[in-house]
Amino acid sequence: MKKILVAAVAISALFAGGAAMAQDDAGHLSYNIAVTSNYVWRGVTQTDNNPALQGGIDYSKGMFYAGAWASNVDFPYGDGNADTELDLYMGLTPTAGNFNFDFGVIGYTYPSSGGDVISELKAAVNHPMGKGSIGAALYLDTDTLEDPYYEVNASYPLSDRWSVSGALGNYEQYGYTTKNIGVTFAINETLGLDLRWADASKQPSTFAATLKASF
Repeated sequence: MKKILVAAVAISALFAGGAAMAQDDAGHLSYNIAVTSNYVWRGVTQTDNNPALQGGIDYSKGMFYAGAWASNVDFPYGDGNADTELDLYMGLTPTAGNFNFDFGVIGYTYPSSGGDVISELKAAVNHPMGKGSIGAALYLDTDTLEDPYYEVNASYPLSDRWSVSGALGNYEQYGYTTKNIGVTFAINETLGLDLRWADASKQPSTFAATLKASF
């Protein structure tokens, strides 16, 4: 099932991207590239507390979106052969009143590690609260449909350029809680700097500085 889901994501992303380039009204194509001092995922370093170079491409049309994102990795645990992560994803973003939803599927692949694939279903909701917003998300393994990761999150603009955000989550599969809080500074319309502290209850706390450009 995982390979089928990931193949569907890849085909959708490629087809949609081609359509976007062929017709102005076919959708929107965007790109991002980032450098970070530490790739942290759900409170745990994915690069053994070392820097990472990351980038992605996204396509959207109406409620539909699809994309791909990649980063170098250096796991301090598990498979030491993995040095690259490639994520493929797609989903729908319907709205109901002031509630914005996101229902999708994500495939996490590690090409240098024998083509291993982990895939998850995603359900998320976001709601404005004053100038900021509050949300919640649930991620569920597609094979077992058990032991989810879920979180609540919030963000608030401090000024035109500064914003603060954070999240509190729980990863049932591994039995730990996560939390993060950070500030983001918009250098200009394209470039932003994020400074973030994160913690997982069974791992040392981490800090990451990330410079990201979006086009």
